[in-house]
Amino acid sequence: MLDPALAGRLSFRPRLPDREPLPPGRQPLGLFAERDAVLVVPEGIDAERPTPLVVLFHGGGGSAERILPMLEGHAQARGFLLLAPQSLFPTWDLVIAGNGPDRERLDQALAAVSARFLIDPRRLAFAGHSDGGSYAMSMGLTNGDIASHVVISSAGFLTVQMQTGTPRLFLSHGTRDEQIPIDRSARVHARKLRDAGYDLTYVEYDGPHAWNPDVVARAVDFFLDEAAPAAVETE
Repeated sequence: MLDPALAGRLSFRPRLPDREPLPPGRQPLGLFAERDAVLVVPEGIDAERPTPLVVLFHGGGGSAERILPMLEGHAQARGFLLLAPQSLFPTWDLVIAGNGPDRERLDQALAAVSARFLIDPRRLAFAGHSDGGSYAMSMGLTNGDIASHVVISSAGFLTVQMQTGTPRLFLSHGTRDEQIPIDRSARVHARKLRDAGYDLTYVEYDGPHAWNPDVVARAVDFFLDEAAPAAVETE
């Protein structure tokens, strides 16, 4: 049988916090000497009350600093925690050779957040753009008993060896994306995900290989269940 860890399965489970919460702002978790995970803590978070968490994965060659603007303002305004792990190498291990150190580092980062804040298991999303979108989608379907929602922007591939749980999915892609053409990616993914029975919201927008602020705002509504769009949409 395939080792669940090699298939991308996480060992993390939310638990009661037993350490002091981190103060508001961008907070490195202090887990790794290089490319540490960063947690955005909004003002007014009560560490003892269930709080939504979004785990946001950067694109190839990216970093926490480069991807955080995608959701940081929403986290501050809407009161959810935002965790930005960083791949050990220029992109995620799953893109290069398979699940390995990045899965292990993600497990540690999630455990560190859970030790300081009470995470709402009904609102724990994996999200990302480009390679980060591919990683979020692949890890989200593999760990759908942990991730309640998956927000995917301009993803190129889907690699799942073990499906678990039934996360809700928000998939978006620009119709003028020349780096990852939509016909070979999102439209194929959407068809496969619908056929597999997932609760999918699919949005196409007029744009290149870049996340779209209006679509991101709709994805946040989807995650928080406010004014959620219809199951399949095209712009």
